[in-house]
Amino acid sequence: MDSQKNLSIAHAWFEAFNSHNIEKLLSLYDDDAKHFSPKLKAKHPDTNGYITGKEALRLWWQDAFNLLTSLNYKVTSLTSNSDRVFMEYIRTVENEDDMLIAEVLEIKEGKIIASRVYHS
Repeated sequence: MDSQKNLSIAHAWFEAFNSHNIEKLLSLYDDDAKHFSPKLKAKHPDTNGYITGKEALRLWWQDAFNLLTSLNYKVTSLTSNSDRVFMEYIRTVENEDDMLIAEVLEIKEGKIIASRVYHS
């Protein structure tokens, strides 16, 4: 898969996330995709920050969208190669300070197989 295709997956990811369209977001992921997030680790310490599979992703994002109805990501940089996209963005939520985020999407055969979030 070429880097342009992976960039299009990243753009679709932001569009789905910012519209809080979980089904569209999940359609970008492999059924057995793995995800790591420091917020997941803080909120659910038993996971050590990791979840696997679309159902776990659905529950995680639905909870976030329900609690943070104004949650939005503003892209600042996208860099891709043949198997991953490095995304930098600003997380915005009403009445909270903006947060700088970096996230890596690992992509295989047109589906996200892993994602990892980085922030302070």
